[in-house]
Amino acid sequence: MLDFSIGETVAFQPDGHPVLTGIISKYNRKTVTVIATNGQQWNVSPSLLHKSESSAAAAPGSAQVITMPRK
Repeated sequence: MLDFSIGETVAFQPDGHPVLTGIISKYNRKTVTVIATNGQQWNVSPSLLHKSESSAAAAPGSAQVITMPRK
């Protein structure tokens, strides 16, 4: 679990599905919540995840961050 951080792109293959890629959105006690590129939300064991090639190729700081105004 310590190998991954929130916002990192990962890949995994659920039973009966092709390989899915997505972004880690949060950690739970035993699972990691991943938002897949197709919009689905998956709770995946960290042992089934591996880092996606696109995360290694992306330049640090290339993610778009939108600051929201405070009230």
